[in-house]
Amino acid sequence: MEGSTYQERVARLDRQLAELGRVAVAFSGGVDSTALLHAARRVLGRADGVAVIADSPSLPRAELAEAREIAATMDARLVEVRTAEGDDPQYRANVGDRCYFCKAALFRAMETFAREEGFGVLAFGEIVDDWSDDRPGARAAAEFGVVAPLSAAGMDKDDVRRYAAEHGLQVADKPASACLASRIPVGTEVTPARLAVVERAEAALRELGLHVLRVRHHGEHARVEVGANEESHARAQQPRIESTLRGIGFQTVEIAVYGRA
Repeated sequence: MEGSTYQERVARLDRQLAELGRVAVAFSGGVDSTALLHAARRVLGRADGVAVIADSPSLPRAELAEAREIAATMDARLVEVRTAEGDDPQYRANVGDRCYFCKAALFRAMETFAREEGFGVLAFGEIVDDWSDDRPGARAAAEFGVVAPLSAAGMDKDDVRRYAAEHGLQVADKPASACLASRIPVGTEVTPARLAVVERAEAALRELGLHVLRVRHHGEHARVEVGANEESHARAQQPRIESTLRGIGFQTVEIAVYGRA
């Protein structure tokens, strides 16, 4: 695959999807899973290329609403399954492999749906960039036999964003996101109350015009991480940010750039 062109990688993706038959795509509304869903819908048709999203306390309500909108815009079928990873003490313990238990809960729910409706293949939006990361979720995918058509075709982040732009998908420039539980430090128990506080905090700060945003929950301290191009705006808004977060329950606030130590 090294040295292949973008067009060759998309053609390889299409051939793989055509060979898979009926595919249920693990969908989040992010650019990777949206590109995969669109390709599956385009190659296989609406009945055979469907999306499955996990609804749990770790998924912000705004993200669920946006995922519904994205799927509807593509005329793709979206199946919502309830997952209960929060009932698993290993997930709640949050010792570093939380994503494994979260993805295992998703794939288990997808398996049930697939059996009931005759889908032979489960797929998720892994790209080749993900290979360099330690991703417990990928281990769960391997254990459940979930395929990764994008990475198998050699597609990276630039490819999926280009694909999304070429097909007019609204996520082409969407910032990378992650579940609310990722805002809870490793070693701190993941609880519905902490997830709800993070969701409230991020929703309130987005109203101040912040788009790339993480509110890390460190007990009474909040670390607000913003995009590099939004840092000056965030610092100008610092008094309002601090007032807003104190109203939610944090006592101290720090502003930092996402991805910078």
